[in-house]
Amino acid sequence: MLAAGTQAKNDTTVVVDTAKPGATIHRNIYGQFMEHLGRGIYEGIWVGEDSDIPNTRGYRKDVLNALKELQVPLLRWPGGCFADEYHWRDGVGPRAQRKRTINTTWGGVIDDNAFGTHEFMALAEMLDAEVYVNANLGTGTPQEMAAWLEYMTADGDSTLARERRANGRDKPWKVHYFAIGNEAWGCGGNMTPDYYASLYKRYATYAKTPQDNRPIMIASGGNDDRTDWTQTLMEQVPYDNWSMRMQAISHHYYTLPTGKWDKKGRALEFAEDEWFSTLKQTLRIEGMIEKNVAIMDKLDPDNKVGFYVDEWGTWYDVEPGENPGFLYQENTLRDAVLAGLNLNIFHKHARRVHMTNIAQMINVLQAMILTDKEKMVLTPTYHVFKMYIPFQDATSYPVSIKNDKRYSYGDESIPGVSASAAKGKDGKLWLALVNTNPNETTGITVETGSEVKGAIGEVLTSEAMDARNTFSTPKNIKPKRYKVKAKDGKLTLDLPAKSVVVVELR
Repeated sequence: MLAAGTQAKNDTTVVVDTAKPGATIHRNIYGQFMEHLGRGIYEGIWVGEDSDIPNTRGYRKDVLNALKELQVPLLRWPGGCFADEYHWRDGVGPRAQRKRTINTTWGGVIDDNAFGTHEFMALAEMLDAEVYVNANLGTGTPQEMAAWLEYMTADGDSTLARERRANGRDKPWKVHYFAIGNEAWGCGGNMTPDYYASLYKRYATYAKTPQDNRPIMIASGGNDDRTDWTQTLMEQVPYDNWSMRMQAISHHYYTLPTGKWDKKGRALEFAEDEWFSTLKQTLRIEGMIEKNVAIMDKLDPDNKVGFYVDEWGTWYDVEPGENPGFLYQENTLRDAVLAGLNLNIFHKHARRVHMTNIAQMINVLQAMILTDKEKMVLTPTYHVFKMYIPFQDATSYPVSIKNDKRYSYGDESIPGVSASAAKGKDGKLWLALVNTNPNETTGITVETGSEVKGAIGEVLTSEAMDARNTFSTPKNIKPKRYKVKAKDGKLTLDLPAKSVVVVELR
């Protein structure tokens, strides 16, 4: 329960226009990403049947249960940069006979390929999640890609379908999303947009599946402020042509506190200047979405092509003592506030943004879960994703903020309050609020155009900006019950400093 005695002046008004329902907030905006990277898969979720860590068919039970609680809607695999060096045949058949390959992208470690197509698909089914498979364009061939699709989706008596059955899977899997390449501008081949567009059309021509099992096809797009990839793909790839179909374009943006890759900033023990700069950097993503969507709206006025932010999140300097190729970082209240800001932005642009994938699900970058051998901890980011579950497949409502008291640091400022509202599948009206200011509680008046008797939900906050959960204190920061009643027909509430609040408006 929010502590008493925190009443703030109510000079900021959040207006929810329930008379103008907007786009559906697709559940896959809450998609997860798992790559063969560090301990993201091995130990993170897969330990094998012979492990001393309690497991179900090789998947660790504690992580499985936590992911089920999170209601993960979508899993992206096997990369990331790793996807363009992954050959699917290395990961099928008896595990003891699978190839041992070098992960040249992440750390130069040996991958025994114990986690392959069957293991990934089984995990998705255990979580009741859709699948997003990223194909190898960089070192693969159209034939290899076509064979993988046939292996996964063939329902007849072909040699590849027989092989899949011999490997333990009788019925074909449903492949919901399929991408051709990843970050073609960089680790996926250092290509130009024009060159990639030509390759995409070639590969997509052979991405054949049964008619009732056709995945949504995704092209590798740009990153950061770039719009040239979106422009080129929309102009050169005929998205209304079935044989070369392109139904979505991906985009990547990582938040660095300093905005510089050579010295990104610390995950822990940071001062307020890096709290501010991190949030300022992450808010840039909205302008990137708007610029790319403007191009798509001009060239695709019927809104046929989606804009997928399939890699996003924080990226900090490697902690001392950690393998620099494993991208393991701590996760604090700052990450939770940042997650809330991004999710609110994605909701706002749900007409085009049908999917996003935070990087990554376990033990890598802005993770939901961290593990240390048999130990597991849920991060503040995990708690925000769980608080936001009511927004999955909800109907968005326009939100405006009046008299927002901006959060200033030095000569710069950012919005003090971020908000999102929607009607959930449960028929309830949900409101999400974020206070970016780490020092001050903000008083909020909520207007919906009809009487609201109160609000009930959860709040996530803490005294320290870098509050986190550790393996010795796993419940140091977690959501607390939040409840407030309207007075004289007016709903006012206190939004604590550096907090995320999600409530049902009653």
